[in-house]
Amino acid sequence: MCQHQPTCPSAEATDRDAARVLACFPEQGWSLLCNGVIVFEDTGELLPDGSSIAPHRGPARHALAA
Repeated sequence: MCQHQPTCPSAEATDRDAARVLACFPEQGWSLLCNGVIVFEDTGELLPDGSSIAPHRGPARHALAA
């Protein structure tokens, strides 16, 4: 559970990538975020429930909706 103030976005939120990095492994190409999401350098993601998000380069999806 996130202890940051303000709290980090949940793994289900559209801005989940905005969570703080807990562990970074650039030599392996991935980082673990505070919300349990693993983010890969190609912008793919692995969510805590085991589902994956395909790489999504370009503007963030939530920015396009605005």
